[in-house]
Amino acid sequence: MASVLGLLEAREKMVREEITRLREEAERVQAALGVAERELQRLVDARVTVTEVLAGPPSVVAEPTGSAVAGSTVPRRETGMAATALAPDYQRILSVLESGAGEGMRCQQLAVALGLEAVPAKVEGLRSKAKRLVERGWALQVRPGVFTALAVAAV
Repeated sequence: MASVLGLLEAREKMVREEITRLREEAERVQAALGVAERELQRLVDARVTVTEVLAGPPSVVAEPTGSAVAGSTVPRRETGMAATALAPDYQRILSVLESGAGEGMRCQQLAVALGLEAVPAKVEGLRSKAKRLVERGWALQVRPGVFTALAVAAV
């Protein structure tokens, strides 16, 4: 009997080691996915910008109507623009950043404040969104990985 239990324990140890290895690999893949998604968004933004520039100056500049919908792009912040121009996810992020400490928040803290699990996939997604808010003038990156909101009218 002792040898069967020993074999089972050895097998269990091997499976636990395999699980640990797979979790580490999954974290690396999630990080690479985050990098690829940011690169894709940068390329999409560049393509849209080039298309607009090549099309020539617009004859009439349309004012944004209503608020954005989920999944929409983040507009560049202009004077008098309200946070309602952002998609709901971005509005929630700004709201948490505004209510956060004056020193700013790390993405792990932001995930917890938004009620999300602080797992790499969620944290990297938030980091990507926070950086997009910074690029478009809605937030500030006070130190690497630490974000805070600009004063935004909530009209």
